[in-house]
Amino acid sequence: MNDTNYNVIQEPGAAPIKLWTRGVPLEDEAREQLKNIARLPFIHQWVAVMPDVHLGKGATVGSVVPTIGAIIPAAVGVDIGCGMIATRTTLTASDLPDNLSALRSAIERAVPHGRSVTRGGRDKGSWDTAPELAVEGWSQLAADFALICERHPKLKNTNNLKHLGTLGTGNHFVEVCLDEEQRVWFMLHSGSRGVGNAIGTYFIELAKQEMRRWMINLPDQDLAYLPEGSVHYGDYVFAVDWAQRFARINREVMMRNVVAAARTVISKPFEAQAEAVNCHHNYVNREHHFGKDVLVTRKGAVSARKGEMGIIPGSMGAKSFIVRGLGNADSFHSCSHGAGRVMSRTKARKLISVDDHIKATAHVECRKDAEVVDESPAAYKSIEAVMEAQRDLVEIMHTLRQVVCVKG
Repeated sequence: MNDTNYNVIQEPGAAPIKLWTRGVPLEDEAREQLKNIARLPFIHQWVAVMPDVHLGKGATVGSVVPTIGAIIPAAVGVDIGCGMIATRTTLTASDLPDNLSALRSAIERAVPHGRSVTRGGRDKGSWDTAPELAVEGWSQLAADFALICERHPKLKNTNNLKHLGTLGTGNHFVEVCLDEEQRVWFMLHSGSRGVGNAIGTYFIELAKQEMRRWMINLPDQDLAYLPEGSVHYGDYVFAVDWAQRFARINREVMMRNVVAAARTVISKPFEAQAEAVNCHHNYVNREHHFGKDVLVTRKGAVSARKGEMGIIPGSMGAKSFIVRGLGNADSFHSCSHGAGRVMSRTKARKLISVDDHIKATAHVECRKDAEVVDESPAAYKSIEAVMEAQRDLVEIMHTLRQVVCVKG
């Protein structure tokens, strides 16, 4: 009898796939995409699949891909270093104002979010003039960015400093939450913004060019890879590490601005470093697993080494969790990065009405318009089912529920 908490797919000539998907849906397209990844010749041991798995571009969202001797830029993706930061404050629910709209508005003013395309005008999701905190963060990044641009000049004219400390669009958010003891947390989700997107897109295309040059046939061209020692491999590893640092600093700058904004609305003095977690969930990292030094690419997955703290957010209007890793070796010490979509954005816009969205987010001070229905809870898997499926990967330390949500 199999007493493990995962299922296994084993195709001839491919690495095994271990799936923590019991009790959660797995779409056929995602299953086929995982099989394509498992056919690559440089997979170490197996591919691990988290319960929030769904179809992605190139690699499946919710997958952990350990490789030796090669790296797949599309498996990291274009939102390099995307992840979460959360901090517990010394406030409790009773310290919050009765009407939370002023708190939401203060956060929206403090953190550029969304995107506007205007000919010659400023994108509302970027800074016009970067503030001191962003400039301070950029000082830790500028020298290495200059090195990257020296070798790859196309990356120079990108949104870099102007996006440091900004949220973005889609599923990126800032939230005010309450835990099981009614303590107030701030939490946000974002990554490396325009410059990370440019780095990811650029190196994905370079990898595809390399595959054509070497006449390597792949089951999916988005699985184009850079072999270790090849002309672009070192540059990509350096650039992706830089983008991950940008993403981490981006979240830190935003969190400091969120806290400062909250202090303009909440009359009671408070501190906001009681517990803090900052973790990537789209990234690549050098790690040691099963006797080998490997590159672990987590696309929509979080590191969950034994004792390591992480964040697993639910959808807009659902619970979120602060977790502690159990160090499960079979998952390469990983867990899910959220609930995972069950509907594409297009499908969600067709099936979820504004009224449905208003009902699902009745307890949250947030946007209630047609532009955000693709982020409504019905577009996502049940976060409770996702947590149950990975009970051997993490333990829940805090359960959070949103009271304010700012969407890009």
